[in-house]
Amino acid sequence: MKILVCISHVPDTTSKINFTNNDSQFDANGVQFVINPNDEYGLTRAVWFQEQQGATITVATVGGPETEPTLRKALAIGANDAIRVNATPTDSFFVAKQLAEVIKNGAYDIIIAGKESLDYNGGMVPGMIAGILGYNFLNSCTDIIVDGNTVKAIREIDGGRETVSTTLPLIIGGQKGLVEEKDLRIPNMRGIMTARTKTLTLVEPVDASVNTKAVKFEKPAPKSTVKLVSADNLDELINLLHNEAKVI
Repeated sequence: MKILVCISHVPDTTSKINFTNNDSQFDANGVQFVINPNDEYGLTRAVWFQEQQGATITVATVGGPETEPTLRKALAIGANDAIRVNATPTDSFFVAKQLAEVIKNGAYDIIIAGKESLDYNGGMVPGMIAGILGYNFLNSCTDIIVDGNTVKAIREIDGGRETVSTTLPLIIGGQKGLVEEKDLRIPNMRGIMTARTKTLTLVEPVDASVNTKAVKFEKPAPKSTVKLVSADNLDELINLLHNEAKVI
């Protein structure tokens, strides 16, 4: 079984975010980047398939040389090889088009992508890849069992969970639940050393239209000053909640 895990190179949630050029571009200076959390759940599940069913794992991303440390971390976690499409990820369709080309050339059985990335939260890439290739697609997937060419999967839906069966090839929009947070793999020294010798293939992008662009970013309003109310002054607390905070 061949698995492709799509990796997004995203800012760490603890990073301080700023913008440049009149708030039209993200400022990457001083920002620590990591594997997108939803992708990391998918990668860890792929490693489980590798250990239990002998699957081979390729990780792929669309981005410049700055993304290679993130790919190397994925290799250290357990991926067999990596592919970097040498292009700036301008919008969801452009990224989906590049990854679809990688998938066509690799003949993968399962493609695992996070249901959304931590930075733009677009949630469109996995579905777009499936649309381009005509593959089966399951979004918000929290469990998957593969038996030959048959797949049984569980995905989150509004108000509950849905169990479905389908066939390979399959694209998954993964999230927490494919594995739990406690099961995420931390690269050990052996994995880090081995990752240096694993193949990282550079491919050039195919032509694809760019349909959207970011016009302006805006930070959330800063939090207001906290008001402390003494425990024995319930009337003041109710007044503030009702007339100022307007939550009751």
